[in-house]
Amino acid sequence: MIDSQSVKADAVVGSDSSGFDGGKLINGRMRHVVVDTRGLPLGVMVTAADAGDPAAAQVLLEQVADAHHRLALVWADGTRRLVRDFERRTTSAEAMVYWSMTCS
Repeated sequence: MIDSQSVKADAVVGSDSSGFDGGKLINGRMRHVVVDTRGLPLGVMVTAADAGDPAAAQVLLEQVADAHHRLALVWADGTRRLVRDFERRTTSAEAMVYWSMTCS
């Protein structure tokens, strides 16, 4: 399953890694997550909120397909995960998504 979420960015998040999601009226970042049928993360990518879903999904799905050769079917859905992004770097934001999924 693949999904994305726009999250508001805190003041510490640099403008070079955040953007404005006009559809949800959120200034921040977008988290793209691919999970397996048990909800375990297969891949995470954090982009500026103004990055397009189709382009980000294509890159993330290619990364996941390279790592998980048995991937045959992908479902897309809408979920609510973390509420706000407090991380300065996108790599830290991706790590927080992984961390939160281990705690659920």
